[in-house]
Amino acid sequence: MTTSHITDSRLFGTTFGSAQIASVFSDRNRVQKWFDIEAALALTQGELGIIPSAAAQEIARKADATLVDLDAIGREISSTTHPLVPAIRALADLCEGDAGEYVHYGATTQDVMDTGMVLMVREAWPILLGDLHAVREKLAATARAHRDTLMVGRTHGQQALPVTFGYKLAVWVDEIDRHLERCTEAEPRIFVGNITGAVGTMASFGPHGIEMQRRALARLGLGTPRICWHSARDRVAETAWLLVQVAGTFGKMANEVYNLQRTEIDEVHEPFHMGKVGSSTMPHKRNPASAELAVALWRLIRGLVVPLTDALFQEHERDASALRVELAAVPELAVYCGALFARMRAVVENLEPLAERMRGNANRLGGLLLSERVMLALGGKVGKQTAHEIVYEVAMAAQTKGTDFRAELAADHRVAAHLDREAVSDLLDPEGYLGLAGRFVDEVAGH
Repeated sequence: MTTSHITDSRLFGTTFGSAQIASVFSDRNRVQKWFDIEAALALTQGELGIIPSAAAQEIARKADATLVDLDAIGREISSTTHPLVPAIRALADLCEGDAGEYVHYGATTQDVMDTGMVLMVREAWPILLGDLHAVREKLAATARAHRDTLMVGRTHGQQALPVTFGYKLAVWVDEIDRHLERCTEAEPRIFVGNITGAVGTMASFGPHGIEMQRRALARLGLGTPRICWHSARDRVAETAWLLVQVAGTFGKMANEVYNLQRTEIDEVHEPFHMGKVGSSTMPHKRNPASAELAVALWRLIRGLVVPLTDALFQEHERDASALRVELAAVPELAVYCGALFARMRAVVENLEPLAERMRGNANRLGGLLLSERVMLALGGKVGKQTAHEIVYEVAMAAQTKGTDFRAELAADHRVAAHLDREAVSDLLDPEGYLGLAGRFVDEVAGH
């Protein structure tokens, strides 16, 4: 089959996709998850006397996706317009005797589709969270190393007040800690299967339905729902939104690296190796290619939020027009996230902070970075509002005329009456106005 999707491309697949995550959501693994469910269901039904024990054992023995022709199943899905029946038939045909008659006994398609999707997400989960943990630990270590590395804090794209590079990273660490907390806290809700029959009442399973579902799902390592969730897609939406939130953080981090790597700022460098090419025509270019790709992946991930929220809008007891959105969107979301998470792990683990450049940029405005500090010191003498007006006028004059803020302060009699040159010089030292930045780094990233 010709590949056209970017994640399957032989040219760009490793750029936009994660081979590990793609493998989890591959056709072979998807069918294997379906067969795992059918085996767990059959073995449990055999224990409860719902189907013959021998048939259950035979179904479990033959529940191996390597034994079936995926292309043939695909053709049958197209012919039957049914997403699961061809796979059920393929498993039944593998079974000897009449055991195949008991495959998928009393279950419905959505039982297997939903539970299979949960199994795939659970398999991908430690891969994705493994990268998230690694990013967190490296950011924390770098934050500790640069606890006191002076840099400019920016608001509205403009220099605002001094911070430290460690402080900036600690803010990211704290955000990631909340993601990890949310992901862990959500696991009992999202790793829940569903085997409840056609409309969820378990009518097809007789009096053993509740116990059968509990045992079958326990075999698969999944939780048991209180009631059928065929038409309640909040579990899928929560899973997706957890990944989207993490992706948003990584996209923001990547965009920050992109901006801090601008030639005129030049405070960090993303990883570089000889052979990494920035331009086909300008040999000098060292483009922030990894950061740019990460931002692009975030935008693709964000675009999947709309269809996945649309899938929440279910009609009656099941609505395939909404459910099939998840069939397409959840694997795509996971594969993009796998690529983004791995890419940002590589960026963070090899990020190069340029401390001297950071310090130089902190002095670029000739003291204007400390206008707040001057204002507060003067405010203790003349009142805060009055001090604001005075320092504002001095600061605007310095910027308009291109003169030194320190000199303008010294020349203003309203300032000089309360703050001598030595006091102004001390106030304009950015190292002295870092607040509790270091303490916050210690609190979040450790000592």
